[in-house]
Amino acid sequence: MAFLLAPRKLIHRFILFNSIIQPPRYFSSSSFRMPTGPVPVPPQAAPSWDVTADHILSTVNKSIEQSKALLDDFATQDSPTWDSTLKRYLQFNAETDSATTPLLFFQNVSPHKDLRDASTKADELLSAYEIDAAMRVDVYKTFSKVFPQLEKLGLDAESLRAAKKIETRFKRDGLDLDDATREKITALRKRLSTLSIQFAKNMADEDGSLEFTAEELTGVPESVLEQLTKTEDNKYKMTFKYPDVFPVLKYAQNADVRKKVFTGFDNRNLNNDDLLAEGVKIRSEIAPLLGYENHSAFVLDDRMAKTPANVLSFLGDLHSKLKPKAQQDVDVLLKYKAQDYKERDLDFDGKLYSWDLRFYANKLLETEYKIDAQQIANYFPLQSTVDEVLSLYEHVLRLKFYKVADSDKQVWHEDVHQFHVWDASEDGKPTEFLGWFYLDLHPRPNKYGHAANFNLSPGYIDAKSGERVHPVTALVCNFSKPTEKKPSLLKHDEVVTLFHEMGHGIHNLVSKTRYSRFHGTSVEWDFVEAPSQMLEYWPWNKAQLKQLSKHYESGEPLSDSLIDSLIRTKHVNDGINLTRQVFLASFDLAIHLLKKDEPIDLVDKWYQLRTEYCLDTTGDFKSHAFSAFGHLMGGYDSGYYGYLWSEVFACDMYYTKFKADPLNSQAGYEYKTKVIGPGGSRDAMDSLKDFLGREPNNVAFMEELGVSEAGSSGNKL
Repeated sequence: MAFLLAPRKLIHRFILFNSIIQPPRYFSSSSFRMPTGPVPVPPQAAPSWDVTADHILSTVNKSIEQSKALLDDFATQDSPTWDSTLKRYLQFNAETDSATTPLLFFQNVSPHKDLRDASTKADELLSAYEIDAAMRVDVYKTFSKVFPQLEKLGLDAESLRAAKKIETRFKRDGLDLDDATREKITALRKRLSTLSIQFAKNMADEDGSLEFTAEELTGVPESVLEQLTKTEDNKYKMTFKYPDVFPVLKYAQNADVRKKVFTGFDNRNLNNDDLLAEGVKIRSEIAPLLGYENHSAFVLDDRMAKTPANVLSFLGDLHSKLKPKAQQDVDVLLKYKAQDYKERDLDFDGKLYSWDLRFYANKLLETEYKIDAQQIANYFPLQSTVDEVLSLYEHVLRLKFYKVADSDKQVWHEDVHQFHVWDASEDGKPTEFLGWFYLDLHPRPNKYGHAANFNLSPGYIDAKSGERVHPVTALVCNFSKPTEKKPSLLKHDEVVTLFHEMGHGIHNLVSKTRYSRFHGTSVEWDFVEAPSQMLEYWPWNKAQLKQLSKHYESGEPLSDSLIDSLIRTKHVNDGINLTRQVFLASFDLAIHLLKKDEPIDLVDKWYQLRTEYCLDTTGDFKSHAFSAFGHLMGGYDSGYYGYLWSEVFACDMYYTKFKADPLNSQAGYEYKTKVIGPGGSRDAMDSLKDFLGREPNNVAFMEELGVSEAGSSGNKL
């Protein structure tokens, strides 16, 4: 591609009673609902995933050569125009994004090492080239002749916005600086790109594990143990993947085992320590070259928050409101720990350790709220839950999902499910094709280990044909696989994750923009999570929980009493959980507020800030969890605060438009057309005001957290 206007980014977010059931009932991957009645034929073919390593590399190299030729042409134009430069540039970027992005995806999901390696190599080649291309002064000089003409050309608003964004990006890349400075920036950015790719690869390749005896895992349900591999000496092998780690931390009675799991998990990617340290140093060197005091100032200048001071104020204010609640949460868990130690005749030192949190939080839920996470999970078998989530989105957002039969699907792994998605009329009939959607839901070796949405191909209007090119998007999760006794069962927090990540996918599917650079989630980085965060409110609504739930044996929904108990737990330990988010955002900001050559010890800074913000303790353990904090090297640098910032907008949208009636399809239609439909083709604040009918504020957010201030009319952001 010519060069990116924004970095490629993924979107991301950071069991079961025994019974003997016939396995075939659960192993059929086609048991997601299949279409009934006439099925419309998509006007755009699905992408092919049957590729070779040579194809991946040759396609990317061809795109690079085509880009060089295009930029050379731009550089030699004596009388450049909109049509001869910017319009062609935007079209080329769209075409090459569509051709190359799916190939870069293989490094995250392919079961074949040669394809993963080729995909990683292609990513390195393309990233290095993009940096060179972005620094072409000769192209900048040509485009600079066009920029003054734009206001007189009568361009539509989106075209004018695209041109302005390109002009701004040129300046943020330092194209108006002297040759020596530009060359230094280019070299530094190439190194940073290499570090980022290696950081992600190390996370994907992480294959550490611990082994425990059955006695050591006392308390862990049999259904969880069934998911673990048995060793030759009859021990259980626990990997550092979420489906293994979190249940052990939640149920293992032995605190030493939990500590071993927690510390091993935190330090699973020590090979990333030096990569992050060097990356932070490079960013601190680039910022002053571009005229900024530090990297955070550079990043935030192009975000809704605008300045580090605004973010620090936001985080500080939120922390001050949350700290009393966090202390209350810790005090409650300490009571449970004290009682547990007394019953087991153990010495209690009065401290709540980080590896205690999930264990005693579960005790709290079981005792005071009568919530057994295992029991709740029985009501959320993966396949029927996905079906109900799709049905809900179909109704509220007026969409239609059609699953492709397993015999016809084109996918990168047999576990993957393929859908084509359509806009729908008010009566539910398909009207317009939107795009292709994939679900890759189970863990496997060398697969991306978290939950994320990957936008594989953008939507845009082809400047040559005038026809719309439709997007391709994939939801990648790591929900536990079915066993011989039970289907894949989702914990309630995994249901919430499903809603969240599917929200990103729908954002990409329903977006209708002229240019690919504004498609879907290509919005301000501190707004990008808001649409998905808003959708997290549905799996906490009583009526929706009744509809979503279906016991894997009886088919019965959750009882009213269980639903009421579950809803009461929504904000249990919110003080602990949200202060941790404030800590993570503060660490991200702290390491990127560094000035050039200012030293920092990442381990000490992590420990210092964690001690300052979090009321649980890790004792004398010095965590290296930042080495597995993918956001820091994956496009969220100086941006992690956005999860909390955008939560304010999400809550405001839900309370204003959906709280009274979550199934209001008219509100859903307005949300689709006014918030996620425009993508980044206009400012997120304009989309919010259009949808809300006013300026957004934090009143709903504070009410939701139970920390609203009397007499407050709400602070605008």
